[in-house]
Amino acid sequence: MTRNATTDRVLTALLAMQRQSWEQGVTGHALLDLGLDELAVLVADAAVTRQHPDGRLGDVSGEAGAVNGAACGEAVRHAASTDADPRWSAALAAQLDWLVARAPRAADGTLFHLLDNRQVWPDTVYMVVPLLAVLGRTDLAAGQVAGHRRRLYDERTGLYAARWDEDRGELDRAEHWGTGNGWVVAGIARALRLAPDWPTGLRDELAGHARAVLDACLAHRADDGLFHDVLDDPGTFREANTAQMLAYAALTGVADGWLPATWLDVGADLLAAAGRRIDRYGRVTGVSGAPDFAGPGTSPEAQAFHLLGHAALARARAAVSPAG
Repeated sequence: MTRNATTDRVLTALLAMQRQSWEQGVTGHALLDLGLDELAVLVADAAVTRQHPDGRLGDVSGEAGAVNGAACGEAVRHAASTDADPRWSAALAAQLDWLVARAPRAADGTLFHLLDNRQVWPDTVYMVVPLLAVLGRTDLAAGQVAGHRRRLYDERTGLYAARWDEDRGELDRAEHWGTGNGWVVAGIARALRLAPDWPTGLRDELAGHARAVLDACLAHRADDGLFHDVLDDPGTFREANTAQMLAYAALTGVADGWLPATWLDVGADLLAAAGRRIDRYGRVTGVSGAPDFAGPGTSPEAQAFHLLGHAALARARAAVSPAG
């Protein structure tokens, strides 16, 4: 993509922010999609330097997250492809082994999001499904989507709930959190992009599910083009990152052919709505804010998704009008 003054400010602000493991991972994704390969290697280097002995990448001060570090795996895979140092492949193998064999999970293999409880979160879909797919484990990637869908997806509304408690066998947070739904559709979109070869019918099934969730989310879009933090609760604050995450998924779908070209305008408009929240420092404001995501603020993930969205916009425009 062609960067401009605004995206450069957003990138600078992102690189200045302190980041947890998944934030480091989504930063790496943005850098890769922007073509900033050397910066992506530096992100990978930091994630490997802070790898936990159990294989979790980017561990910062003993993070409780069971799966978040896997988001760093794509940058580490890139580093392994460009640098002969065996530390990259060893680190990636350890992260994959953790996901496949040793991370805490339910009886059906669905991964728990944290180490200290047995909860299933939609966030996990983005953290692990693209990495499993790009490493050739599309069977496991699809299995994670299916396990999360069984527990969190509300067939009536077409939206994902925020948390499931495996021990109680019920939802721990039934709210349809915008960011949680964003993680699901963005994770599926990225997995489909990174791994074009899926078993017969599975790619179409995943794409169809992502489109259904996108449609359900868009039904709750407000007049300023954004969404409430809880999609169907107008009493929650107006939040900007959900729009960016949905834009990334929609535009990726257009670029990769599983959404029609009419979604290009939808994705561009979503991205523009969030762009109106960027301040003079390049921070995307009014998003579900770090570190606890309980109210409006700023976050590295929102910065990264603005960049991911613009990279996807460039790909989608090229797909719709190749001559342009």
